[in-house]
Amino acid sequence: MSKTSTNSPTASVRHVSVDSHFHIFKAHQSLPGTRYTPAYGAKFEDWQTRAAAAGVTHGVLVQTSFMGTDNRLTLAQLALHHETLRGVAVVAPDTDLTMLSALHAQGVRGIRLNLAGQLHDMAAWANATGLWDALLELGWHVELHTDTGRLVDIIAALPVALRLVLDHFGKPSQASAGDATVAAIRHRRRMAASGSVHVKLSGSYRLNAGLSPVELAGLWLQELGPQALLWGSDWPCTNHESRADYPALNAALTDWLGGDDRLAAQVRSTNPLGLYWDGA
Repeated sequence: MSKTSTNSPTASVRHVSVDSHFHIFKAHQSLPGTRYTPAYGAKFEDWQTRAAAAGVTHGVLVQTSFMGTDNRLTLAQLALHHETLRGVAVVAPDTDLTMLSALHAQGVRGIRLNLAGQLHDMAAWANATGLWDALLELGWHVELHTDTGRLVDIIAALPVALRLVLDHFGKPSQASAGDATVAAIRHRRRMAASGSVHVKLSGSYRLNAGLSPVELAGLWLQELGPQALLWGSDWPCTNHESRADYPALNAALTDWLGGDDRLAAQVRSTNPLGLYWDGA
């Protein structure tokens, strides 16, 4: 992987391409009670080889749901590639600022709530005031993965001041400005500061049938502006491994953005550098 310094992101943005969403894990390992146990391993070195061949220089390693708060595999790679990797962890609701500060020093910049395939019950997070305050102090975001159309209730349960990152196009029910998910995000942005919501253009195969990633990319571009968009490969595309063609996943972004290479470069470079590396 490139060792290009990112302490001054704007100086090197032309040379940086960021995969803002990929996973690594070991075969046959998951926490008790999780709904998925991988039959194969996804090694960092395998992602690294594929990413480098596609011109991708940096990555954001997202903790898998089936390993819960056991972030050790993620943290081990962040320690080895501190300049070119950032992480998104899974933590417990009672995690405090001291614990998050230690993760921050290791390169973590957000936490993930993966509620897809679950009841979308936020009761465990109802009293997580200390955690939310710590996220705000550190400038972290909450990354959300929900089932289609279920995002509305989740964001309503989170403090308005929190920065949000929506996985996999946000998974609205329709590619329409009138969709409930889109309307909820619009309302939240009116209440919060500009830049409080980002959307990852990733995992189009996780959308409901009939939803067009091109239309959704255009919709979020109109609703949130170009600075709010990120790209992620979602490699190795768990439960959709037949789609784990890295060159195709990388090229898809430009297609989703109507062939606009300049905009695609912003989504791959300027935007993720500002979210994950700005301030080092």
